[in-house]
Amino acid sequence: MNDSNLCHSILACPICKEPLIQYSSVLRCNRNHCFDRAKQGYWNLLVVQQKKSKDPGDNPEMVSSRREFLDLDYYLPLADAIGTVLSQQLRNKSGATILDMGCGEGYYTSQWQQSLAAQHFWGLDISKHAIKEATRRNQDITWLVASGANMPVADQSLDVLTVIFSRLMPQPFAKVLKDKALLILVWPTTQHLIQLKQVMYDDIKESQYNPSADLEPLFSVISQQLLEFDFNIDTESALLNLLKMTPHGQKINHQKKLSLVTNLPIKLTFSVNIGCFSKTAAS
Repeated sequence: MNDSNLCHSILACPICKEPLIQYSSVLRCNRNHCFDRAKQGYWNLLVVQQKKSKDPGDNPEMVSSRREFLDLDYYLPLADAIGTVLSQQLRNKSGATILDMGCGEGYYTSQWQQSLAAQHFWGLDISKHAIKEATRRNQDITWLVASGANMPVADQSLDVLTVIFSRLMPQPFAKVLKDKALLILVWPTTQHLIQLKQVMYDDIKESQYNPSADLEPLFSVISQQLLEFDFNIDTESALLNLLKMTPHGQKINHQKKLSLVTNLPIKLTFSVNIGCFSKTAAS
C-alpha cells in the first residue's frame, strides 16, 4: 500500500470533518475519531449514519462479474481515452491528486495509475466488496470505502475527480475540487449496448441527457467527445457477467436471457460521452 498519498493530508473525518492524520495503521482526527486500516490495506470511512442499508453498494456477485468482464478488456478503449485526457491535462504537473469516485473494483483507476505513476491516485466506492477487489488489483493506490455524497476529503483538495457511470452530484463534486480543477464525467448515449436493449425492451426511450446544465454554475464545459465502437461477445460467461454488472441484468427475464445466449456470438455497441469540466472559481 502506497502511504505517500496520505502525507498530502486530503482526508477529512467523516464524522466531524476535521483533518485525519495517519499514525501507522490508524487514522485519527483532533477529536479522537479513529479509523483502522483493514488488513487488506484499504480504509473504511463509511460511518453508520451514511449507510442506507446494512451492506450498501455492489454485492460480492456483482463485483465478481464486473471484475471478470472488465478484465477481458472489452472496455479498455474507455480507460485509454480517459488516460489520454489525464495525460494532456496534467502534462506540466506531477504529484496531482486524482480521485476516482465510484471506482468499483478499480479496473479504470489501476489502468491510469500504471500509465501516470507521477500522480497520486485514490479510489472511492461505497461497496466494501468492490474496494477489497480493488486493493487486490493495485497496492499503489489509496482505496477508500466511503460515501460519494459525503466524501471524507478536505474541501478544495483535489486536482481531478473522475466519475464513470456514477450519479451526478454537483455540490459534493465542487466542494472537494480546487478552483479551476478538472471534473471528468462519463455517461452513456442511447446507442450504448443498444443490441441488448432491443432484445430486452419493447420500447426504447431516446435519451438526449447532457449534464452540462445540471453542473452550472459550479462548473463550465472544457470539452466533450463521443467514444463509440463495436465489440463481439462470443462466450456465455462474458455475456452473463456483462448483464450482471448493468441495470439491465436485473430486469431481463429468463426467456430473453436464453435468447441472447443462444444467439452468441453477438455484436454490441459501446457508446459514451466523455465530458471535461472546470470548477468555477469560488463556487
